[in-house]
Amino acid sequence: MPANAGFELRFQSLFHQGRAMAFPCDAEGHVDLDALSERARENYLYARAVVGREYAVPAVCHSQR
Repeated sequence: MPANAGFELRFQSLFHQGRAMAFPCDAEGHVDLDALSERARENYLYARAVVGREYAVPAVCHSQR
């Protein structure tokens, strides 16, 4: 399934309600790193690294885009 099939992996901020990082993914939450821009890839890797400290465990959601 292509990464842009209507799903996103959302990392919700633990401290700022309404603030989140979201990345296109498949229905299982797999993000195609090669399809991301350099900045988006850096943001994705950062969000993953700070789960539990700055962001909640990510959730697969229907894309809002």
